Amino acid sequence: MAKNYFYSTILLLLFSLGLQAQESKDAVFGSKLQEQPFENLSIYPNPVTSGKLYINSKTTAAKEIEIFDILGKKVFQATITTKELNITALTTGVYIIKIKEGEYRATRKLVIK
Repeated sequence: MAKNYFYSTILLLLFSLGLQAQESKDAVFGSKLQEQPFENLSIYPNPVTSGKLYINSKTTAAKEIEIFDILGKKVFQATITTKELNITALTTGVYIIKIKEGEYRATRKLVIK
């Protein structure tokens, strides 16, 4: 079990480095959007055990959610106007969640048990 978490962590690190390299490349060519960090963003519970994820921020605007597996494949996409996100369709594992709300952007690690 610990071995699986070790490999998942290594893959997550490699995926994160790949995302940073892509963002740097986009910034060089001028196609990167100006990103603002979220104020008071909270994502809970993490790890998820109930199939429900709650996302809170300072504003109540619609949030675009994308979830990627550790290989970078998009496995879930939704737009929510409430705090609750139903992710029962996802299997146990480690994911990357991207949240967009207007000009605000955030990327976080998400664990589903």
